[in-house]
This record gives sequence, C-alpha cells and structure tokens, in this order.
Amino acid sequence: MKALLGTKIGMTQIIGEDGVVTPVTLVQAGPVTVTQVKTAETDGYNAVQVAYGMGKNLSKAVAGHVKPAGVTPKALREFRCEELPTDIKVGDQMTVANFVLGDKTSVTGTSKGKGFAGTIKRWNFNRQRKTHGGKGDTRKVGSIGSMYPQKVYKGRKMPGNMGGDRVTVKNLVVSFIDTESNLIGLKGAVPGPRKGLVVIEGEEK
Repeated sequence: MKALLGTKIGMTQIIGEDGVVTPVTLVQAGPVTVTQVKTAETDGYNAVQVAYGMGKNLSKAVAGHVKPAGVTPKALREFRCEELPTDIKVGDQMTVANFVLGDKTSVTGTSKGKGFAGTIKRWNFNRQRKTHGGKGDTRKVGSIGSMYPQKVYKGRKMPGNMGGDRVTVKNLVVSFIDTESNLIGLKGAVPGPRKGLVVIEGEEK
C-alpha cells in the first residue's frame, strides 16, 4: 500500500545524470502511523486510517481513538483499498521507502485562497470595450440571461470566492526520494501553499 501524508516545502529542480533538468515539488512526507484498519466484514469497506504530525489539544474522543497507536496526530486520513495488506496492523508506520523512483501518484491538497474575485480573474472572461459606448463598465459581468425562467441557473459563472478548494493532481511521477530526511520529490506542481498538508497516493498500475 502506497499512501502518505506530508507537508509541502516548495519547488526546486534536479539535474539528472543525462543533464536533463526536472522541476519537482519537495514534500516532507511521513512517517505516518496506522491508527485503524477497517474491513468489509465489520465496517462495510476496506480502508486504512493513518495519523500524521504532532498535534495538541486533542478532543477526548480523538485521543481515545488513537491511544492504541501511541500517537497524538495533527491530521488523520483514511485510504480505501480493494484488498487490505495481510500484514498491516495498528501502530505500523509507513514512510517514503514504500515508493520507488518512477511511481505515478495522485496528490490532493487545498488550493490557495484568493478571496472574492470577479469574473475576469476567476473565469478568465474578457473585459468590455472602453471606447465607443463602453460607458465605463469594462469589468462588469453584463447580462446573465433572459427574462425566462426568471432565476439564475446553478453553476452560472459569476463573481465569488476563488480558491480554497480541494484539488487533486494525477500522474505526478516520483523523481526524488530521501529516506533519511523523509523527503519525496514529485515532478510538477502540487496544489496548496508552502507548509500546506498534502495527501499522496500511489496510482495502481
């Protein structure tokens, strides 16, 4: 099973032996500790719950739940799987050593919040003309529909909150691994700001 939680450090580049420069995002990944193993017989589906980081001010419910694993986590996440690993149990740790160079991964994070944004920034709309009757309303939305059906359809592209969404990027290749420092380098960009929490899952081949 290849799944980790980590903290995004930032982007850099590595130079291969053939001289090719590869842009990578470094993630301080793991180690994560297994806090619960769910099975189809008891829970209706197979999954492994893991804990990451050092938290504080845990609620009594969470503290009691993770006590058998001996951790005080900052984050808990659950990974579903069709078949559970036979040797996995509560208290086991998973590290970047589970991955190898060339593995394809899916990375999930929370995108940067940009606050309230207009349609030009949020949806890449064009502005209206400034001259020949533009009336100065160069960045306004304009008409959003006819009189019928006298309402605004859901999903209409309009001004609103931008960013702060759960984003998943697929097919990011593992290009760098440092088992001593628990660092993993993924080719390409990872969603979220620096020091943001990211979830790394190995894609099944």
